[in-house]
Amino acid sequence: MIRMFKHYIPYAVMVLALVDIVLLLLAVDLAWRMRTYQIATSPGDWRERIAELCIFAGIVFTAMAAVGSYSVAALQSMRFAIARLLVAVSLGVIGISILDLMLPGELLWRSILLYAMLFAIALLIGNRLLLGPMLGTSRFQRRILVLGAGARARRLADLAKKPGSGFVITSFVAMSDAEIRVDRAVLRHEIDDLGLHVDRTRAGEVVLALEERRNALPLKDLLRIKTRGVYVNDFSSFIERETGRVDLDTLNPSWLIFSDGFSSGRLLSSGAKRTFDVVVSLALLVITAPVILLFALLVRLESPGSPFFRQKRIGLYGEPFVLTKLRSMRQDAEAGGAQWAQKDDPRVTRIGRFIRKVRIDELPQCWNVLKGEMSFVGPRPERPNFVAELESELPYYAERHMVKPGITGWAQINFPYGASIEDSREKLEYDLYYAKNYTPFLDLLILLQTLRVILWPEGAR
Repeated sequence: MIRMFKHYIPYAVMVLALVDIVLLLLAVDLAWRMRTYQIATSPGDWRERIAELCIFAGIVFTAMAAVGSYSVAALQSMRFAIARLLVAVSLGVIGISILDLMLPGELLWRSILLYAMLFAIALLIGNRLLLGPMLGTSRFQRRILVLGAGARARRLADLAKKPGSGFVITSFVAMSDAEIRVDRAVLRHEIDDLGLHVDRTRAGEVVLALEERRNALPLKDLLRIKTRGVYVNDFSSFIERETGRVDLDTLNPSWLIFSDGFSSGRLLSSGAKRTFDVVVSLALLVITAPVILLFALLVRLESPGSPFFRQKRIGLYGEPFVLTKLRSMRQDAEAGGAQWAQKDDPRVTRIGRFIRKVRIDELPQCWNVLKGEMSFVGPRPERPNFVAELESELPYYAERHMVKPGITGWAQINFPYGASIEDSREKLEYDLYYAKNYTPFLDLLILLQTLRVILWPEGAR
């Protein structure tokens, strides 16, 4: 994987994305040449229109990233990939058309866009037909050797078998005669030189997956491996990199303290985040005010009571605030006390079901963002009684409050709405990853991926 701004991107995705950008530039240039040929004029030098080419490629590529064209599912299924490509290119062309209307004469000729769209679709699909079969092969997978053969090693073996896995395990080395839970594990005393064994298996990385590290770290072996130029990684860091989650089962305070991360308080990044929140929330409140008022009226007509839902939530550093949303449930939804949301929750009204699917109910939260109580991106704010329960059940739950809560977030785009302690545990792993690895780049990725969740609301409640 390639690490960009503290976030890991698989090699296969990076290669595919770079080729896609080149093909998008080629597609719009071919469209330009075809149109100028039809009207019998010279296309001119391509460098004279480089700005227009880059605008087309940039907008369409952004749409592709937003709808999930580089997700694991898109890399594994050609049908899935083509469906997302058609949506992405269409959205990109619509976006360019709107910009062209706003800035007439500054972008592409509208007559070129149809050709560019058709060329782009053909080239992008062709790219996946050619590169697709190679993306999941060993040439894009890292070869790792695992020190350990217990439960942690078993987890790595299972992870390696999942579709889209970025690594292949070359060997397991059992460091003792204790319980062995993986096949083909080699006992350490059967290996004369562990460094040579790593060389023979052609492993580029060694992952330490010992069940008990106290007085059991093979320091001489690790030093020998490290000096051979092989990367040595611990289990928690490896899981974080491969899954985009912080593993609660193996998490310990020393790893959190000494690992890279938790820089959200840095002046530059936090200042940029707050500036973005203020500008965008204010713009959205002005632009969407008619939409909010319309659906507030519809909510009120369908169900008695206030169309707005106000509730105390826990924010930054555990401080409470009042969250505002459009009401999507009956007024008496929690007459019997607080309860988790359910799939096909009977308390949700007909209008409520619609505004939840398209996220219109979230728009009033822009007021919370403008006031500084929330951000656009961050962990979902929970209710005080749920927070008290979750803090007693889940370790490190309080650490998610070290960043502002958000309307969307890393957990929200990777996992459905939490409806139990176990769901909250899994979402906490994503929230801790975000809090630990926050950068404006990760915020941008989350905002883009939020479009995918809106268009395809898998698991939304």
